Amino acid sequence: MSAVKTRERLIDVARQLFNKKGMEKTTMNDIASASDKGRRTIYTYFKNKREIYNAVIERESELLVGALREIAQSPLSPVDKLEQFLGKRFEIIRDTVNSYARLRSIISFDSKRMQRVQHLAAVKINEMLNQMLAQGVNDGVFDPVQVRRMNSMLQATIMGVDACYIQGLQNVGCVDTEQFEGDIIQFITTAITTR
Repeated sequence: MSAVKTRERLIDVARQLFNKKGMEKTTMNDIASASDKGRRTIYTYFKNKREIYNAVIERESELLVGALREIAQSPLSPVDKLEQFLGKRFEIIRDTVNSYARLRSIISFDSKRMQRVQHLAAVKINEMLNQMLAQGVNDGVFDPVQVRRMNSMLQATIMGVDACYIQGLQNVGCVDTEQFEGDIIQFITTAITTR
């Protein structure tokens, strides 16, 4: 097995163990045993459990933002790119919460880890979003004043929709998600597009 594959295997095993037992209760011996590797092999790739934990956080945040990165790097027009990016962003949180019971158990069982994953993903998403908006401004498609005004409001709006999904409020009148998501995307693109 190559060094890269071994490292990836160790991260996968640690991720599964952290999901099952939590980071604090998972030992280096647990990771070694579950990965069929010796402790020495683990220490070749990671100095300690905290370093493995950080690699798991990075992996989980990348799982959340990978599809968004593809859109952000696509040759679409700034408006189409922004619309698809926002649509995919809402879809990711909706699908994650609705499809994976694992997320609910992680939130209650290992909330610090979930918060770190969400924070790291949010930083990456914000960076991509800012790059797309800057591209739109440079191309003359987006109004720079409106983009500046919209940026903080957009972040707060996205966090609000996320909170509704995570707390399960979308089914009790917090938002009519399909309509609300479409309205947000249309409002934002209309508001920042030059006339």
